[in-house]
Parts: sequence; structure tokens; C-alpha cells
Amino acid sequence: MYLSITSAILSLSLLVQASNVVDLTPANFDSVVGQGKPALVEFFAPWCGHCKNLAPIYEQLADGYSHTSDVIIAKVDADAEKSLGSKYGVQGFPTLKWFSKDGTPEDYKGARQLADLVDFVTQKSGVRSNFKVATTQLSYLNLTEITSDPTKNVLVAYTASWCTYSKALKPVLEKVAEYFSREPDVIVANYQCDTEHNRPLTIRMGINNFPNITLYPKGPNKTPVEFEDERSEEDLVAFLNEYCETNRAVGGDLNDQAGRVPELDSLARRFSTVSPSGRKYVYDAAVEVAGAVGGHASIYLRAMEKVLNGTDDYVVKETKRLALILRKRQLSEEKLDQIKIKANILATFTDKKGGKAEAPRSKEEL
Repeated sequence: MYLSITSAILSLSLLVQASNVVDLTPANFDSVVGQGKPALVEFFAPWCGHCKNLAPIYEQLADGYSHTSDVIIAKVDADAEKSLGSKYGVQGFPTLKWFSKDGTPEDYKGARQLADLVDFVTQKSGVRSNFKVATTQLSYLNLTEITSDPTKNVLVAYTASWCTYSKALKPVLEKVAEYFSREPDVIVANYQCDTEHNRPLTIRMGINNFPNITLYPKGPNKTPVEFEDERSEEDLVAFLNEYCETNRAVGGDLNDQAGRVPELDSLARRFSTVSPSGRKYVYDAAVEVAGAVGGHASIYLRAMEKVLNGTDDYVVKETKRLALILRKRQLSEEKLDQIKIKANILATFTDKKGGKAEAPRSKEEL
């Protein structure tokens, strides 16, 4: 019994300590680096506070590329292996260096956040991580093609690795990209302007202030619109909603205007305030409007039909049911969007805006 418990503890310990970061020493460095596969190598010291802060991020980075053998994420204890640190000119910790397939070193000068490291490794190696990243990473190879697509609204943040404001924007941009991931015709993208391959196109485009955020709306003209507000989630979401004709809220759900039709909103409020004898006239008017606007007009008509057929409390009960579904969030995102649209439309029946019940109107007046 004692041996089995000890074995279990030992196995668990080994599992916890398992790492996808390759440990390099003078004995194995040359057999790993420069042997046909690119590598990102961290030169660290165990006592270094910045190294300790980077350690969990670096482990995540290695995990993100553990599905492939085409790129290496490695580290060197340069305090213990001083010869390697000296060979590659390491003067402070942590120092990150990119080694090409033939072993040519290049200093990494970007931020040490996970998203920045993933962007760098992906761009240099051409290998995608297995992280779910919502922001589309563009390069000089596909920027023009993507932004010229007449079927897509493309928001591009032109950033630079050395720019403090660009660094602050990246997590905000990722959030906004997540929020609009349910919109098939909206792309939120980043173009890092100061990489070796991207820089020439940046210069030709005349982009020299960072970050520069530009929307390329869908349609045949694709006239760019520059974003000039505060670089907050709220302002970026509002900007995209305005120019892309979407109705997203911060967080990714639909806002309270999604699915609603102003002409039918007015009729829905009137339907709820007229006397029962006047409802049929309102319904007939709604049928005429629905035929012209399409979209989610059938939800307005269905609610009116339920009431006309004797289910007077339909709107109240259905609204409560939908609110419960939205709170539980047990359905797919697509289904929750559909539920939200229906809830928005039903809300117009009870939104009387302080008005009093109207007297029955003739069909001509409606």
C-alpha cells in the first residue's frame, strides 16, 4: 500500500513538472538549434524577478506549439551556463532570441505578453499556435487581398512592437474581435508594421503614426474610414455597429436594438394600448409593413396573432421565459442571438413610453 501511494505521488509529481519548453545546455544546444527548425530561446537566471514573471507565460507559449515539431520553444539557464550566454551576447535577463532554421540569431524586442509572443512566433515561423485567437493577423502577403474583399467589413489596427499605445490596444482589440466573431461579414485584424517583411508596405501606405485603426467597409467602393475616438472596447464596438450595421454589445451578446424595426415597434406599442376591438386594425397595418421590411417581422406578427386568438398574457409569459433562457446561457451562441432578438421585439409591446391607452381607431386612421 505504501509503495503504491508513493508511486502515485511520484507519477503525479512528474506529470506536474512536465514541460514543453526544451532545456538547452552546451551539450545539446548545437544539436537542437540550427538544425532545420526555427527556435525561440529564452536566456534566463533563476534569481531574476522578470524571468519569474515570464516563466508561466513562456510555458503557455510552449504549450501553444506543442502540437507541432516545426518550431522549438526553448530556454537556457544562462546563470549556470555562462558560456552560452557569453557566446550570444546576453547582457541582461530575460533575453529572448530567435534562431532561424540555420541557427542565425536575432534579438526579440517585442513585449513579453502571451499574445505578442504568439504573434511573433507565428509570423517568423509560419506555424500557427493552437490558441484560440480571435484577432486575424495580417501580413504583407494578404493585407490588400483581405481589405479589398467587397463582402467583408475589415477593421485593421496598424501597430508597432515598440509603441506603448499599440501594446495597450492589443488586448482590447482581441476582446472586440471575440465580440464580433459571431458576425460572418466582420473581420477584426492586426497588422504589425515594423516587422522586416511588413515594413516596406507600411512605408508605401504612408503609415507612420501608431496605432492607426482603419475600417474598410464592405461594398464595391471600400472607402476606408479612420477610427478617431478613444481606443476603448465601448468606442470600438459602437464604431463597428455604426458602419457595419451590426448590433453587438460589449461582451459579445446582441444589444437591445437587435432585430427591431422602428415602424413595427410603433405598431407593437399601439397594439398593446388600443382597446381589444382596435387590435385587428393594428395587426392589418403590421402585415402590410412586414411585407415591405421582411427580416424578423414575423415575430411581431406572431405575438399579435397570439393575443388576437385569446392568449392575452402571451407577451408577458414569453418575455419571462426568454429572460430565463438568456440568464442560464445553456444554448449555443447562435441560438442565444435568436432568443435575444425575439426578447427585444417582445419588449416593444410593453414599452408604452408613458403613453395612455388609445381610443380605437378606424382602419383608415391606422
